[in-house]
Amino acid sequence: MQVVSGAMGKEKTHYEAVNPKLVKSEMDKFLDWFNNNNQLDPVIKAAIAHFWFIIIHPFDDGNERIGRAITDMLLARAESSGERFYSMSNQILVERKRYYEILQKEQHSTGNITEWLEWFLHCLKNAMLATEHTTTQRILRKAEFWKLHENTAINERQRTILNMLFDGFDGKLQSSKWAKITKVSADTALRDIKDLIKKGILQETEEGGRNTNYELADFVM
Repeated sequence: MQVVSGAMGKEKTHYEAVNPKLVKSEMDKFLDWFNNNNQLDPVIKAAIAHFWFIIIHPFDDGNERIGRAITDMLLARAESSGERFYSMSNQILVERKRYYEILQKEQHSTGNITEWLEWFLHCLKNAMLATEHTTTQRILRKAEFWKLHENTAINERQRTILNMLFDGFDGKLQSSKWAKITKVSADTALRDIKDLIKKGILQETEEGGRNTNYELADFVM
């Protein structure tokens, strides 16, 4: 079964998945190896697992997302951590063109997937370097911000949320989240937010919607 992508009339074959009749047996082999092969280096196992799953292509849609999730899970296991500061998934998307080229070439490798493993490790290195750069820039922005506002009246609740925004806030900032995190009433949370908007530190996002979301002002970022 050929796997293609692209606009109508401009499709490109990336690789050939296994025959649909063999999907179940191939997945059984894959899952047995995945769950029981623990002697293999976990990073190499992540690379092999991604390649193997994508080539089986068990679903009509979403195989790449699941493959990236498998990769992230195994890398997290390799580090004995539930989270990582780098994103292999994002880096694969950045290098998607080469990703498809390697898949298409290595599927006929008769078991030798050295080039895929080399690409995977190189992609992993790039993911780490990209995150290191992003983290450094974030730290510098945060330091510059607090230097700029060392004489600005900012209460402890505001300071807590601002630091969370600089460090990578989980989800969207709304007044209800502010109130929950800082353990204050909705009215107090809204006053804190409006005060920071007045000072040019926060702004409403442009997306609108039922609930108003807030973010660091453009000049702050």
